[in-house]
Amino acid sequence: MTRLLSYNVHRCLGGDRRIDVGRVAEVIAAATPDIVVLQEVDVGRARSGGVDQAHRLAERLRMAFRFNAALKVEEELYGDAILTALPERLIKAAPLPGYARIPRLEPRGALWVAIEVAPGVELQVINTHLGLVPREQQLQAQALAGPHWLGSPERRDPLILVGDFNATSATVAYRILAAALGDAHAMRPSRAARVATFPSNMAILRIDHVFVSAGIRVLAMTAPTDPKARLASDHLPLIVDFELVA
Repeated sequence: MTRLLSYNVHRCLGGDRRIDVGRVAEVIAAATPDIVVLQEVDVGRARSGGVDQAHRLAERLRMAFRFNAALKVEEELYGDAILTALPERLIKAAPLPGYARIPRLEPRGALWVAIEVAPGVELQVINTHLGLVPREQQLQAQALAGPHWLGSPERRDPLILVGDFNATSATVAYRILAAALGDAHAMRPSRAARVATFPSNMAILRIDHVFVSAGIRVLAMTAPTDPKARLASDHLPLIVDFELVA
């Protein structure tokens, strides 16, 4: 079994308006994940004390990391990260398209790595964080489903596409990606209750998603709701247990 944790850490800004990298690290560590996929990570930004949050979290979790800066303001960076202690290699880190009619939207990107989850067995993981405007989300979902990402010659299954999509299952963006990959939420053996992650203090929305290719069996999906997890960010972590199958 492999455990993946996806978490929009909101630059480690908690519900108490306090930035606390250590608290976020404790929430992640409590889940004992093999692969950690993060969105909204600050690196060297004045607003979060100039801390390299990707490096600091990886250090605390004793993992290596890859970081993709979707936003660059001089020396300040903001984006997404993938952490793991398993052998890994970078495949791609690149921007996603914006929506030209609204030029001041926050830039978005995606990060793609291959992780050796067993000797000689690689799992590809794509981490992303889509925009807030529906048309923008559609363009970004189409890009991810297109020839430069899921349709790329570099794609190898098993593959997981994961992140904060800012989109519920009723949206066009979701339907585009669910047509290309399976929604892990629908593949859970136990479907007694929806697994929502936002907002963290009273999670009702399912906007963080895990999409999986053939060759992946979903064993469980959970979102911890203990007091620390509800306080550390505006999202709850999303945890998926899975195994690779022939």
